[in-house]
Order: sequence, then structure tokens, then C-alpha cells
Amino acid sequence: MSGGQKISVDQSGKSFMGKDEPESRKNFESSGKCQCKVGVTGSSCDRCQDGYYDFNKNGCLPCQCNNRSASCDALTGACLNCQNNSRGDHCEECKEGFYQSPDATKECLRCPCSAVTSTGSCIIKLGELKPECVRCKDGYMGQNCNECDNGYYNSDSICMECQCHGHVDPVKTPKICKPESGECINCLHNTTGFWCENCLEGYVQDLEGNCIKKEVIVPTPEGSTILVSNASLTTSVPTPVINSTFTPTTLQTIFSVSSAENSTSALADVSWTQFNIIILTVIIIVVVLLMGFVGAVYMYREYQNRKLNAPFWTIELKEDNISFSSYHDSIPNADVSGLLEDDGNEVAPNGQLTLTTPIHNYKA
Repeated sequence: MSGGQKISVDQSGKSFMGKDEPESRKNFESSGKCQCKVGVTGSSCDRCQDGYYDFNKNGCLPCQCNNRSASCDALTGACLNCQNNSRGDHCEECKEGFYQSPDATKECLRCPCSAVTSTGSCIIKLGELKPECVRCKDGYMGQNCNECDNGYYNSDSICMECQCHGHVDPVKTPKICKPESGECINCLHNTTGFWCENCLEGYVQDLEGNCIKKEVIVPTPEGSTILVSNASLTTSVPTPVINSTFTPTTLQTIFSVSSAENSTSALADVSWTQFNIIILTVIIIVVVLLMGFVGAVYMYREYQNRKLNAPFWTIELKEDNISFSSYHDSIPNADVSGLLEDDGNEVAPNGQLTLTTPIHNYKA
């Protein structure tokens, strides 16, 4: 060797010149063990300690895990086993269902979002103190998805869809039903009820579930029949059919034709009120005629009774005499003696009555 330089070989088999001898080798010669740099470990200082990565001639770099993990991959530096509900290569994010507190601790807190009402995830916007759920499920709304959306109502803390059968306009009435009870608001299409399940008075439900005007067949004075809208009958009263000559097929045809709102019917459209007025007028006239007839019969019988019960005697008072005539004068062999109760009175054979009193005597 030229220059008397010393060539040494370390434990790994590498050769080096005297002044190029690494510090670990010098330490090894003095103490018998390598003195590794910070983050480096191994008997030959050839690998990174736990919590360090990226082994090179300058040593190893510490893992960047935001104090949420103590180890990382020795080659890539990706953190392993992130703690405190964190995730990410450097444990810099929060797990699904957690959010990072806005204070200096950056702690991962659980989202106030139920998995029943939302996806369970939330975010916190810059400058905000409370998080907001990422997406609510159908029927729920609000910052924490804990309110019922329009068209839904609260049923035992669960938002159920309003059961209004399409009879509420969502544009004019966005809520459709009351959120606390589910009662439908402003029922349309001639419906009523808690869920708009019934027809209004005077309407019936057709085969398609639509409420149409109830109609009744009534006779006319000419003997024909007409179809009249009956807006005052309840839906529970069956429609009377006056004309028995109609077959079920004919009646069904008439109802189907009349139920169409745009159909052109040749039958007269008479309101039920007018029909009632006509019937009431006829009844009144009949009652008045009956009362007149009964009154006439009564008057005639009274007249006959008065004639039969006329006075038997007709007494005429004059200045000095009392004369009388009797219906019995015209009856042969009539005995009128029994008609006088006073023993002091005498009846002459010629039918004249003599009245005797203590003071005056009257001859008739």
C-alpha cells in the first residue's frame, strides 16, 4: 500500500480508509458496541427504531402521526394503528361518524347524527362551532337530521310518510299533514277525513277511488225518468231507483256516463233543493184541500144537526096573551100533554095552552 494508509473492514464487509472510518466504527473499537444515531437501531445501526422511518446515511425520520400513533411503516412512514377515533396516513383525519373539534385539541368527537335518520357522518364548517350531518335520509331534515321533512310526520320518534292518498297539493300545502299527528291539511278532490279517506257529503267513490257527485234517478210527470245530482245525501244512503224498468246494466251505464265531468247529458239538471221544494209544495196543497173537504163535511153535518134539534115549541108573546105553535099540530093524534110538567097548566083540546098563576091567568 502506498503512503502507509490503513485499510479496515467493518462488520458488514465494507472497506474504508483510515480517515473515512465512520464514527460508529470508532465507537465500536473503543467500547465494543456501535453507537447508533437517533432513530437508528440494530447491532450494526442498520435500521430504524420503532416510531421512525426512512433509513439513510443521515439516520431515520420520526413518524408524523399527530400524537395518535406510536408507530409507522419503516419505508413509507404511514402511521399504524391510529388511536382516538382517527385515521389517515398521519392520523390527521377522524373516523366515519366523528368530527374534529374546532378548538386547539383537534379531538375527534362523535357526530350527533343517528344512523337511522342519516348516513351518520358530519362535517364542521370553518368558523362554526357545531357540526352538520352530511346527508339526511328520506323523511328527515335539520342540522342533525332530527326533524321530519315536509310530507312526513313524527310517529314514536320515527318520521312516517303522510297518508293523504294524493288529495293534498304539495305546492300550496308543503307540509301535507300535521308533523305532530299526521292529520292531512286542506283535503282536495271532494274528500274529507283524517287522511282524506272519505268523500264529502253528497259524493261517492268510484272504482278509481275518485269522489264524484252522487246522483239519483227520479220520475217526471210525463212518466219518464231523469238523473239528478244529489249533493245533500250522505254517502251511506243508497241511491233509490224509481223506474223499475231499468236493468242493472242500464243503470250502471247511466251512472258511468253521468260520473264523467266532461260528458254531455241530455237529461235535465234539476237541483235537489228545487226537487224538495216541489215535493213540499204538493204536500201543502194536498193538506189544504183535505182540510177544506173535512171542514165542508163538518159544516154540512152541523147544519143537519141544528135542523133536527130545532125547538119543539114556538112561543109568541103578545100584549095579553101567549100563543104557541107546535110541530105536532101537523101530526095527527099527537099527544102533547106529557110535554108539560106543571100541574097547574091545562091543555085545551084545540092545542091552546092556559097558564094559571096566582096573580094572572094567561090564555093561549
